[in-house]
Amino acid sequence: MERDPVKLIADAVLYEGYLLWPYRRSALKNQQRWTFGGIYPRGHHDDHPDDRAEMRAECLLRGSGPDTVVEVGVRFLHVVRRQVMAAGPAGLEPVEELTVGEERHLSWEEATEREFVAELRPGSDSIEVPVRVAAGEAQEELRNATGEPAGAIVRSWKGIEGTLRAEVQPLRHGLARLSVRVANDTPWPGGSREEALEHTFCSSHAVLRARGAEFVSLTDPPEELREEAAACRNEGVWPVLVGEPEERHTMLASPIILEDHPKIAPESPGDLFDGGEIDQMLILNILSMTDEEKAEMRQSDPKAREILERSEALSNDELMALHGAIREFQHVRQ
Repeated sequence: MERDPVKLIADAVLYEGYLLWPYRRSALKNQQRWTFGGIYPRGHHDDHPDDRAEMRAECLLRGSGPDTVVEVGVRFLHVVRRQVMAAGPAGLEPVEELTVGEERHLSWEEATEREFVAELRPGSDSIEVPVRVAAGEAQEELRNATGEPAGAIVRSWKGIEGTLRAEVQPLRHGLARLSVRVANDTPWPGGSREEALEHTFCSSHAVLRARGAEFVSLTDPPEELREEAAACRNEGVWPVLVGEPEERHTMLASPIILEDHPKIAPESPGDLFDGGEIDQMLILNILSMTDEEKAEMRQSDPKAREILERSEALSNDELMALHGAIREFQHVRQ
């Protein structure tokens, strides 16, 4: 079944930089993660102004009227700490790694997706939705070949709270400005950046959908709307049109630079978390790793394991399809 092209792009943005080649816990470039689209606790922002505490997106709606419906979906990653526990005389004890049978388990960090939606219905010009997740944990038991308890994997996450506010402001007949603000109001007693990240809305972005109106490109607005487009205030994200080239009903407020109507190459076998690189190069690098390197990649993160298994399952024809493609030829006018 064909996947939603809007979700394909949104997921690529969500996981951009989640884990980078060589996809291992020990890799230097993976020692500092969650570098895109962070909305940090306000207390952390006060001490580190470069780490923003809110995201703001504004764009134009043309043809809006009393029947217009606008849906704002905000998505981000919530850091989850993965702690491996070994069974001992005194019970479960935290360890950096544990081998059970032929499987090696490593303590590290993962993330889970969070999404909050606000919908502006006819007759309403603003709405505010709480962004709140309670702290929690889940435990996965590990048993050896004889069925005896060998340890556990404990996944835990910190509580977060904030607000999502959306507002439509009429500018003139048939034209309005949509404003979206996401703020992180999680109490913050202080600590390191790594500790702050556990309370951060990581890789934040917004998907904006309109019914009964269409969005205006901010990258290349019509001449008659350039002044209004320039007045739109965007902080931490940039809205671009998504979907088919002729569609104007969906925008993605992205924390990374994209063009209007971005596409995922149809030859791509799956997300590699690094849109700035070439799929073929990354996959060939994965396939050329030693058995020991592949083992660490597999053990570092469940999504890294998926990348490895997907890469090893590619056929020769699928690998060759990654070599390159010409989408269209255009005449160069003198």
